[in-house]
Amino acid sequence: MVGWSGSGKTTLLEQLLPVLRARGVSVSVIKHSHHDIVLDVPGKDSDRHRRAGAQEVMVVSPQRWGLFAETTEMPTLEQQLQRLAPVDLVLVEGQKQLAIPKIEIVRPAVGALPRYPADCHIIAVASDAAPAAEGVPPGIAWLDLNDVPGVADFLQQWLQRQQQK
Repeated sequence: MVGWSGSGKTTLLEQLLPVLRARGVSVSVIKHSHHDIVLDVPGKDSDRHRRAGAQEVMVVSPQRWGLFAETTEMPTLEQQLQRLAPVDLVLVEGQKQLAIPKIEIVRPAVGALPRYPADCHIIAVASDAAPAAEGVPPGIAWLDLNDVPGVADFLQQWLQRQQQK
């Protein structure tokens, strides 16, 4: 999922995940951030261990677990995927520079030029507007951003085609 800030990537994912889960599709998400992120609570034991020099700190409870890792460079997508448990589908939010299949979220109200005319990895556009007068390049589906079940249908059909390859 790619798109300019404020286009609705997170909102679409938030609405899409329960629909896919209800359909029996297991999904994980990788969220990219350009900023330094705080994953731990300052002063907690795990934060103190990390600050003291631990390369990785795992926090475990009966409800969830998390792994905090210090790094000098962003891990590759392959390295990120290796950290995840097997699922049917991994959705990546952001990382528009990667050469992976993408759905672009386009909202004309954001006022930014869409990427789909120039990015050959965009397989679909989810928008709250009709396509531009010049149309959509071949091979790119145009989805209604407000039709979450329709976006889920597209993803499931795409996933089935990938599994058949």
